[in-house]
Amino acid sequence: MEIRRITIFAFALAVVLLIVGLSACDQIGQLLVPAPPDTEDVSVEIPIGVVLPITGRLASTFGVPIGRGFELALEEINASQASGGSIKLIIEDDQSTVEGAVEAYNKLIQQDGVPVIFGPATSTQSATVFPIAQENGVVAFSPTSAARGLSAIGDFVFRAALTTDVLIPSGIETTSAKLGYKTAATMYDESDVFSTDSDEAVREALAANGVEVLTTETFQGGDTDFSEQLTRIRDANPDIIFISSLSPEKSGLLTQGRQLGIPDSVPFVMRTLTIADVQAAGDAAEGAITFVGWASVADTPGNQAFVQNYSAKYGVEPSNYAARAYAGFHILAEAIANAQSTESTAIRDALANITDFDTVFGKFSFNAVGDAVYDPKILIVVDGQLEIFE
Repeated sequence: MEIRRITIFAFALAVVLLIVGLSACDQIGQLLVPAPPDTEDVSVEIPIGVVLPITGRLASTFGVPIGRGFELALEEINASQASGGSIKLIIEDDQSTVEGAVEAYNKLIQQDGVPVIFGPATSTQSATVFPIAQENGVVAFSPTSAARGLSAIGDFVFRAALTTDVLIPSGIETTSAKLGYKTAATMYDESDVFSTDSDEAVREALAANGVEVLTTETFQGGDTDFSEQLTRIRDANPDIIFISSLSPEKSGLLTQGRQLGIPDSVPFVMRTLTIADVQAAGDAAEGAITFVGWASVADTPGNQAFVQNYSAKYGVEPSNYAARAYAGFHILAEAIANAQSTESTAIRDALANITDFDTVFGKFSFNAVGDAVYDPKILIVVDGQLEIFE
């Protein structure tokens, strides 16, 4: 189905993320994208699938900010075009599980016939569902999964996050030169694909920079007591501690580490530490370092407007996950505009040709296997805020 250029879409359908509960840790708010005026002449409707953790362990840390990032991008896209095609988002809850992501992908492909699916959030889920998209010739575009090798599953797979083999070596090279650490401890979630891959990349990069790893500890996603592992790390007396995990465990790891007597002079390093993680950990997050692809303080194209608009709309600063979803949808809009088609193969080819596209990350491109290319960043927590590490 051919359409005129639709860099900016009219959005016709309300998007609702169900309220799970306001008192539980897996909370998620309702997300509603306003319908266009009744007078809008919408001649083309483009169904785009979205797989989100609306319920379960990852709902508040991934589902809410990703959903909000999509919403804000679509509102901007809709407001900027008076007529043209419309996007219908078909949102499925993956329940924060691999099984839920598989069910959502199969439903969106087999029943809804979407040409593109955004999501899922994690690398563990992505490793399982990307082959489903590839087999069916449907574009899979995860804004957040970052383990190495997943985009190479097939030519219909794309990701907006910088992968571990991009962020971690550059981050360790920079911080080791600046801080002069010679010994390290690592800790990771052995049940999560991203975390295991991240820890492997950390240990490879540390070895390449002449840093000795004194001990490596593991835990399981969903754990809340890390005292045994952190005590062994404390007793090993490393110069620095690298932790690879998803957001739900980050604040607890930071808090318990300081409570157990790991000195403030020993920094924690975590991939994609968000302002919400920092606030949850309080003083224990002070001095923590994170390797990321986006920063709220960066002067990249449209970034400060994005931060201001998001903060005004939702009452909180956007997270890295919100920024990736926001940028990802603008990247997809550009690809569909360039493709002049809603057919999945045409969209795939247009995405593959995205080069030096201005986003809140900076200049964005895809490499040969569909992974993101843009400048990485290093942040440090100073007085409860994430600032550029210098």
